[in-house]
Amino acid sequence: MEKIIVVAGATGNIGTKIVDALLANAPLGLEIRALVRKTSDTLKISSLEQKGIKVFQINMHDKNEIAKACLGASCVVSVLAGLEDTVIKAQKVLLDGALLAGVPRFIPSDFSTDFTRLSPGKNRNLDLRREFHTYLDKAPIKATTIFNGAFMDLLTTDMPLILFKKKRILSWGNSTIKMDFTTTLNVAEYTAKVALDDETPRYLRIAGDSASTEDVRKIMTELSTSPYKLFRPGGISLLNAIIHIAKLFDRSKTELYPAWQGMQYMRDMMEGKAVLNHHDNLRYTMRWTGIKDYLILQGVEKSPISLSSTHNAS
Repeated sequence: MEKIIVVAGATGNIGTKIVDALLANAPLGLEIRALVRKTSDTLKISSLEQKGIKVFQINMHDKNEIAKACLGASCVVSVLAGLEDTVIKAQKVLLDGALLAGVPRFIPSDFSTDFTRLSPGKNRNLDLRREFHTYLDKAPIKATTIFNGAFMDLLTTDMPLILFKKKRILSWGNSTIKMDFTTTLNVAEYTAKVALDDETPRYLRIAGDSASTEDVRKIMTELSTSPYKLFRPGGISLLNAIIHIAKLFDRSKTELYPAWQGMQYMRDMMEGKAVLNHHDNLRYTMRWTGIKDYLILQGVEKSPISLSSTHNAS
């Protein structure tokens, strides 16, 4: 049976990977459409078209234009990233366009820790997603949210969990609390499978690996030329105080990931409220990348080490 999958935000980091994963898992007759802004990078658009993707450059604030591009689609995947104008307003228009076109399924741009287990008002970016859900859950469409914890890719980039130069692992509060991490590649592959699956529940929860700060310390010690230690500046209450002060002195209202927002994510992970007792990894056949293997692939090692079998968080 022919399927049409629409990806909104296909020129972004995760959007591009979802498109590639759809192509890799493409059943016979699959058509992939990409919704992009009229101002999108022409090189990125050309790259999508060369892969056989049908690109629609449209006004993302016009539900009628969106509806025309979504006609006949079986699922719309939103990978729109931003603040209120994008996560709430633009996604509402995208959803309205999908409804107007009669699309039966919608995957919202959540891809985060499970905020249904967290208190409202504590994390700005997650609150925006939560607010969109109040609109989505009233719509006559079958929605599936994918929760994946933190992106594992951040361990070697923006997340200050592993302090490489100081040989320390930052740990607020209890160092044995498990945290979920998933690579963007695994998230994209799983999302592609969800988009092609007509029978999915409202929520799916996945993790390429689940580890505490103590677990990460042991991994880094194993991979390093010298042992890592925990750096424990204080408990969650102190981190909350620092977040509050950082927000007071932050004059920017448009930055997606200011320092205090990153602290909110770390607080939510380390205080244990988002810890999951069950993951839906086994729903599809996939190879999951664990933290140790990911760090090895990124060159964080003292000598060549063969890849171990990846962790399957289930």
